Amino acid sequence: MRKTLKIIWFLTKLGLVCLLLAVVAVYGMYKYFEPELPSVESIKEYRLQVPLRVYSEDQKLMAVFGTKRRIPVAIKDIPEHLKQAYIAAEDANFYDHHGFDVKGIMRAMWEIITTGEKQSGGSTITQQLTRNVFLSLDQTWSRKIKELFLSVKLERTISKDEILELYLNKILLGHRAYGVAAAADVYYGKTLDQLSLAQMAMLAAPPKAPSRINPVTSPERALQRRNYVLARMLELKFINKQEFEQAVNEVDEAFIHEPEVELAAPWVAEMVRRDMVERFGDGAYTDGYRVVTTINSALQMAAQEALQKGLHAYDQRHGYRGPVQHFDETAMQDLEQLTEQLSEFPKPAGLQAALILTVDEQEAQARLGDGQDILLAFEDSDWAAPYVDNYRVGNKPANMTEVVAIGDVVMVARDDEGEFTLSQIPNVQGALISSNPNNGQIYALVGGYDYQISKFNRVTQAKRQPGSGFKPIIYSAALENGLNAASVINDAPIVFEDDKLERAWRPENYSEKIFGPTRLREGIVKSRNLVSIRVLRHIGIQKGRQHIMKFGFNADDIPSDLSIALGSADVPIIAMNRAFGTFANGGFLIKPYVIDAVYNQQELPVYLHQDILACDDCVKEPAVIEPQFDQQDSLESLPLVINNQAPETDNKSDSVEVVSEPQPLKAPRVISAENAFIIDSFMQEVIQRGTGVRAKSLGRSDLAGKTGTTNDQMDAWFNGYHPQMVTNVWVGFDTPQPMGRGEVGGRVALPIWVDYMQTAVTDLPENERTVPAGVVAARIDPESGELLPPDNGGGRLEYFMVGRLPPAKEDKQAVDYDDLF
Repeated sequence: MRKTLKIIWFLTKLGLVCLLLAVVAVYGMYKYFEPELPSVESIKEYRLQVPLRVYSEDQKLMAVFGTKRRIPVAIKDIPEHLKQAYIAAEDANFYDHHGFDVKGIMRAMWEIITTGEKQSGGSTITQQLTRNVFLSLDQTWSRKIKELFLSVKLERTISKDEILELYLNKILLGHRAYGVAAAADVYYGKTLDQLSLAQMAMLAAPPKAPSRINPVTSPERALQRRNYVLARMLELKFINKQEFEQAVNEVDEAFIHEPEVELAAPWVAEMVRRDMVERFGDGAYTDGYRVVTTINSALQMAAQEALQKGLHAYDQRHGYRGPVQHFDETAMQDLEQLTEQLSEFPKPAGLQAALILTVDEQEAQARLGDGQDILLAFEDSDWAAPYVDNYRVGNKPANMTEVVAIGDVVMVARDDEGEFTLSQIPNVQGALISSNPNNGQIYALVGGYDYQISKFNRVTQAKRQPGSGFKPIIYSAALENGLNAASVINDAPIVFEDDKLERAWRPENYSEKIFGPTRLREGIVKSRNLVSIRVLRHIGIQKGRQHIMKFGFNADDIPSDLSIALGSADVPIIAMNRAFGTFANGGFLIKPYVIDAVYNQQELPVYLHQDILACDDCVKEPAVIEPQFDQQDSLESLPLVINNQAPETDNKSDSVEVVSEPQPLKAPRVISAENAFIIDSFMQEVIQRGTGVRAKSLGRSDLAGKTGTTNDQMDAWFNGYHPQMVTNVWVGFDTPQPMGRGEVGGRVALPIWVDYMQTAVTDLPENERTVPAGVVAARIDPESGELLPPDNGGGRLEYFMVGRLPPAKEDKQAVDYDDLF
């Protein structure tokens, strides 16, 4: 007995010593690995990698940027059955252990022994989280030891629900879906609360091997895993027998759902992406920023439709360029394969490829990529005269057999009635920008025909000659330098000798006619080139250039010769929007911008746009705006402004602070209210009786604008506005070439402007301009520009700056207009 007690005592002491040594060893290992473990603070402050999302002003999703699809969700918003599915599959004792589960490890070992495969994980949810978030995936003992230590540390640092929330948001579930909410969206196109029990169990299937076991890549293996999860849920009494049987028998219908973009504005989205990356570096893609732009979804859609419609109208006037591809009789034998090929053709602007199967005089039968057969009627295809060049087309087709042939692959579109019609992808390009002239907010921006075809943003990246669209600025300079609305300029031939040119420059009007003495107002309303050149020569090229600079143009883009009177400068389209905004707002230089706010993952603002307002008395603080318009400065440069001070940043999200609402600033006045009012009155008449008369179809009297056409019709513009909205349209070829006879701004660009403004101004009230205090109205003789006596009710009413009235009719002497101008 005594000997037995001694043995027991010895073993007890040995056990205690071993226990003590084990504790010391564990403590020693902990201290050894402690420097490599993350701090408590880093655990608490860990941020999920969430993609960049871009929204319109009315919260329509425009784009998602980032390699990982993740939708963060709070634990309280995760359905109970979904949490239970993961606990059943991965860690049944999750709420009982302190980081690692001895029972779970033993169960996993038993499963390997009995089945040859590990069904349930030996690692707890906490261990999986530490491994995926804070450690590498190396299969080493040191990593495993760190995992155990960190799991215990994590359990002592944050709550069980916080661990589960982080795990369910972090875990990779296949096809770039990180977290359960993203997986629900990717596989089922649903939110978590819309999932069935079977679908929740399916989301718990991939963690074991997300790239191999998911409902899209390997549906059979994923189904087996789903049913195992459901069985475990039944075993743990999370669900009853009836729920189990119903879920097991449910057919899984998972497929890849791409992010649902609610508003197509790809050029704007790319502008935002580039700016965010420049500001935040690679963190822009992962730190969960939500960008709210100034884009109005209804106006953006209207702009895109109007531009595409206008480009198609020009394209059809210039004939049919033939099929995009042709298959011979041998290839036509395998119609199934050809149908598959059709589905791979691009679908720009809603067009799609169709294969001609049969054709007679009145119609053609065609096959679409989805297998649908359609009919193309000749009455909708009679525009398709053969294209020759931009000036000529061939003979008009007599029937459908002269348009298409069996084996042709053509592009088709759907008309307003839903019928398919023959179409083609235009070679010509265009751009549209619409903004608020009073603060620079961009409502709509379309950088080309279709982003799939060309990602080049013609609004911000192209530089084109504005042609006659520059004349309002030249005439504004004329008013600034002594001329008035009734000044008479001789519209007559003029010749310039220039050593830089091989021959003398002989500018002429578009009509190739001359009209003699012409009042300043008539010169712009009728877009007389010779009048504009004489006006610039009269005031001087340098004074003219200095005035042009006030509108925000880059000095390097403006030539130092008389050709600028005809718009020879190469300028960004967005710069023209800014310039015409100055006339629309009464003389202030504003800055177009597209980013209104940026929010972090916590929905706190890290950027709020600081309004710069076109007004004299609305705010006291003046804004400092560089008058030169840099092409790279084509949208808000995103300074993190607080009280007009921008903190330095190293392009890391950690340096970004939450901001408060900045106070608005006053835009600088660059021309007088009187000058802007008179030029505005000129451009109102451009629409009422000049080159912009097609805009009268809108039935409004408060619109103003100016057409623009360059030499040989290489560029066509319409720059116009309502006092609350300025819109600029440009059409041309990317590589400048003539668009054809008669393809001027009023024919090519103006219909696009009208189509867009039909939607844009619907809710805008009719605006009656307020006459500035420095402007007076007086009657003049429309022929001579002379001031008529006050009691004379004839002539026409004209506006003048105070102190700059023309001489009275009886006082005016004969003038030789050639000598004067």
